[in-house]
Amino acid sequence: MSNDRPPGPPPEDDPFRKRPQEPQEPTPPAGPPPGEPPPGGQPPPGGPPPGEGPHGAPPPGGGGPYGTPPPGGGPHGAPPPGAGSPYGAPPPPYDPHAYGGDPYGGGDPLHGMPPMADSAKRILARVIDWLIVAIPLLFIGIPFGIYNRVTSGDGFGDWVADGNTGGWVFQVIAIVAFVGYDTLMVRKSGRTLGKKLMKMRVAMLNDGSTPDTGSSLTRAVVLWLPQLICCPCLWPLLLLVFILVDKPYKQGLHDKAAKTVVVSTAG
Repeated sequence: MSNDRPPGPPPEDDPFRKRPQEPQEPTPPAGPPPGEPPPGGQPPPGGPPPGEGPHGAPPPGGGGPYGTPPPGGGPHGAPPPGAGSPYGAPPPPYDPHAYGGDPYGGGDPLHGMPPMADSAKRILARVIDWLIVAIPLLFIGIPFGIYNRVTSGDGFGDWVADGNTGGWVFQVIAIVAFVGYDTLMVRKSGRTLGKKLMKMRVAMLNDGSTPDTGSSLTRAVVLWLPQLICCPCLWPLLLLVFILVDKPYKQGLHDKAAKTVVVSTAG
């Protein structure tokens, strides 16, 4: 039997024609698709740390390197535009036309004020207050001989100049009574009994508040002292003229000295 191979191409399974097999590389394990973090939230080896983009830059739209700003905060920790104060609502805007008008002369000086008290009602209120104080003084003056002065026809100045001690004492009592009554009543509520009946009150010109002790005392002294000492008729008339001609606040000399006005009230 001959060992010669038959002519023609060798068969595919010819052991003499096969080459030795080359070593094969190991197949890498299956991992997550590119661009997605591996399970467990750990960054891939060699990748940027969490929260940063390529080359160490912060991710687009992300916060700064120290964390995102608090909710509602703007850049650099500042509140966003239009937000209120962190300590509460912002204060109301300043009104240049506050009670008493613009101090620099602009706008309506009576803006925000109640209507000025009627001049006739102011006169009537003053008469009521005068009677409230004067009637008790008539009884107090009996021991001091005030009726002797009335019957003799001497003026009050002549009576005092004659050395009548009772006249000096009674004059001091009258000053204390009229000035004290007006000061205490205005300081308490801005209203004497006469003003309360006429539905009006005394207010500070700049803000409408009740006058303090200093303003109430100043007003009462200018109102009563001249007419109790030297000008019992001329001084009230002078005050009335100032009230009638003064615009727009109808201030008498006593109001101008104390920076007050007399306004109408609802009740």
